[in-house]
Amino acid sequence: MLIARVIGDVVASQKVPSHEGRKILVVQPLDLDGSDRGEAVLALDAVGAGVGERVLLSTEGFSAMTAVGRPNSPIDAAVIGVIDAVDLDPGV
Repeated sequence: MLIARVIGDVVASQKVPSHEGRKILVVQPLDLDGSDRGEAVLALDAVGAGVGERVLLSTEGFSAMTAVGRPNSPIDAAVIGVIDAVDLDPGV
C-alpha cells in the first residue's frame, strides 16, 4: 500500500461492465514527507475520495480488485481509504 494524493478525475463515457458505477481517479503517490514519489497513476475509487485528499492506495492487482468488490476485473490500483492523519515516531 502507498500514501497518495488525489490530483484529478477521469471521465470515461464507456467502461468495461466491471468498472460501471465507479469513479476513476488520478492519484500521485507520495513519500512520507509529502513529496511526490514517481509518476501519477489511475486508480478505481472504493471510498468516495475527492481531489486534494490524501488516500491509501492499493497497487497490487488482486488486492485492488477485491478491495473494490470487483474480482477478476482489469484493475491495477484502487483507492481504499481517506487518510485523516499520519503520525510518525521521530525516534525510529
